Amino acid sequence: MKRHVLVIGAGIVGVSTAIWLMRSGAQVTLVDRQGPGEGTSHGNAGILAAAAVVPVTTPGLLKKAPGYLMDPNFPLYLRWLYLPKLAPWLVRFLSNANDTDTRRIARALTPLLSDSVEQHKSLANDLGLSDWITETDYCYAFEKRSDFEAQRYAWALRREAGFVPQIIEGTDVRDYEPNISDRIGMLAALKEHGFVKDPGGYVRALAAAFEGMGGVIRQADVKDFDLSGGRLSGVETTQGRIACDDAVLATGVWSKPLMKKLGLNVPLETERGYHVIYEDATGGPLRPTMVASGMFVATPMAQGLRCAGIVELGSLSPKRSKAPLALLRRKARETFPSLTATGEVEWLGFRPSPSDSLPLIGEIGKTHVFTAFGHQHVGLTSGPKTGRLIAGLITDQSPNMDLGPYAPQRFG
Repeated sequence: MKRHVLVIGAGIVGVSTAIWLMRSGAQVTLVDRQGPGEGTSHGNAGILAAAAVVPVTTPGLLKKAPGYLMDPNFPLYLRWLYLPKLAPWLVRFLSNANDTDTRRIARALTPLLSDSVEQHKSLANDLGLSDWITETDYCYAFEKRSDFEAQRYAWALRREAGFVPQIIEGTDVRDYEPNISDRIGMLAALKEHGFVKDPGGYVRALAAAFEGMGGVIRQADVKDFDLSGGRLSGVETTQGRIACDDAVLATGVWSKPLMKKLGLNVPLETERGYHVIYEDATGGPLRPTMVASGMFVATPMAQGLRCAGIVELGSLSPKRSKAPLALLRRKARETFPSLTATGEVEWLGFRPSPSDSLPLIGEIGKTHVFTAFGHQHVGLTSGPKTGRLIAGLITDQSPNMDLGPYAPQRFG
């Protein structure tokens, strides 16, 4: 009999896991409270950010953070009323802002991210979905070279991961990106990257292909796990019990309360991510561009130009803060002064951020419950590879990389 695996969460990680499990011969049910591609997998910048190995917690952040939070022009925000609840996680998070831990995190992220374009192609090509993936440069835009040099520590880590930027300066900047502002004096372009023009549509297309392979999708909220025999035998949902041999927890920040059901208190908090879509835009970039002064990415997408990013630490409240959206709009107009659009769409989503900036990938003891969440800013980038690794663990295929840094019980 085929193993029946229940994958909880239908974002890019969950859908990728489900597809790789089907390819390995398992029987798979995918369950999500909303449906495929409706959460954070919909609202990201769409980048396959292979070089995104540098965590937020670089050395010196502890001293700089108070000033950043007080600066209305810096893209870091905090919902102050949430601070008492956030404080324990924040202390653990900031404790990694040193050279030793930063390098440890970067080394762990590198094998998970560095071949992201190839991993997406391996997932999508055999399903006839290769057109969703665009291979391109990924650019960082700086007002002056000294701004780039101020980030020399981060760029050194990217070089160690194998990503050396092409430096573009002077009049060559406008030749490369004709619509970019004269205030941008330098670009650092990274090869071997890519993007998805409609991340939510991409995930929904993958989910449809999964169904075409014989997979089952159910819309329900997961409530608890049946571990009455010491190992998993089923999962309780709002639509009744689902019997299964294995379960994969891939529900992003919503995985934290389910982990408590399993006796694990994971130091996981919410980063509130924003985007603004300039519908049917003209005058934007030709390729995905990280605007360094605003820490957001401007990506030409099917619907228009999507400007996504900004870090706001806070709760799961659906109420949008005005300041992050105002900064996004201001920086977008400064960087692309000829930008025009027929309309604008705002969005708020929730990134799952473990205190050590590394996802949880692996089995919880010998329970047959597997974790695949906590990818922070790189969920879309690393989703297919995470799914492939989890499918391999479930079907007894040895991983070709060390999964120790992502162990789900590493926090105790």
